[in-house]
Amino acid sequence: MNMDGVFWASTVVILYVYLGYPLLLAVWAHLRPHPTRKARMDDAADSWPSLSIIVAARNEGPRLPGRITNLLELKYPGPREIILVSDGSTDGTLSSLRELLRAKGVNSSAVRLIEVPAGGKPLALNAGVAAATGDILVFADARQRFAVDALVELVANFNDDVVGGVTGELVLDSSSSSGADSTVAEGVGLYWNYEKWMRRKESAIWSTLGATGAIYALRRSLWRPLAADTLLDDVLAPMRAVLLGSRIVFEERAIAFDSVPADAQTESRRKTRTLAGNYQILGQEWKLLLPVVNPVWLQYMSHKVGRLLVPWALLCAFISSMFLARSGWYYVAALTVQVAFYGLALVGGWMEWRERRRPAEFEGMSVPLSKGAR
Repeated sequence: MNMDGVFWASTVVILYVYLGYPLLLAVWAHLRPHPTRKARMDDAADSWPSLSIIVAARNEGPRLPGRITNLLELKYPGPREIILVSDGSTDGTLSSLRELLRAKGVNSSAVRLIEVPAGGKPLALNAGVAAATGDILVFADARQRFAVDALVELVANFNDDVVGGVTGELVLDSSSSSGADSTVAEGVGLYWNYEKWMRRKESAIWSTLGATGAIYALRRSLWRPLAADTLLDDVLAPMRAVLLGSRIVFEERAIAFDSVPADAQTESRRKTRTLAGNYQILGQEWKLLLPVVNPVWLQYMSHKVGRLLVPWALLCAFISSMFLARSGWYYVAALTVQVAFYGLALVGGWMEWRERRRPAEFEGMSVPLSKGAR
């Protein structure tokens, strides 16, 4: 392929992933929606499936009392249990929780505390599921809080037999961010809103391509044990259910609340982990790449695999436009836009680096006293 072909192929990939596919989703969801047959349940406990709420945590002692209290106060007429798996915690997590539960008079069968050797979140989740007795597994993290009716809204979707899992709505609050880092928080909020729009449309068509790890539910019969090195359990577990013929739907009325980390380094680590996790899933579940097996093959290739291709497409577009700059004004324009974009990114990174260094520059510096203060 010559340089012209490389440039235009790369451009098509980038434009399709971020513009063409969202447009396709919007039209598809409007013309061929698949609504979920949600339940209209009464308050009789026997009309609701049993739940096992699983929280895997390591050294989250300060957060867990409030988290467990939040889960106990949620509205849900049916039977439920909370399973907290301590992944090798060394901060006295379980002892402090036992005292809290005794003070609240909570039965040990309602909140079960399990301790496992430190092995990572995937193995802790496996241990929690192995101990679970509920028909529906609800996964939660230690940091977030659920809205009072979050469980009811999640579970109502399981009235539809084709629904294998439900992902909730994560509402991010960036109001506490300030200074230069507030730009990062606002960027994360905008990106998350875009992702939720994509999930809403994919859910309307048939199924989302994963779940929000902070709030999602899965039929226990669809769970498959995770490998210890799994990076994205909230994508792998739901996609395995999709391969078995089930839907994973998005329920925007099942809400969890969280704050946006205003630290760009934290956000960079999250994105790197997500990128690596999506590559890993291709090796763990290669059937996702087969259109005859994966019922959401087009969506998966466009959304997940397409995102993996975009960085390479950007690199190819940049290099090819440099070679082609003398061939036409549109190549010059493309190169100019790319240089400006990457230049602004570098300036932004440099400014953030300076902001992070500034407090350190003043550490240890003594401020001379004025004559009047001596």
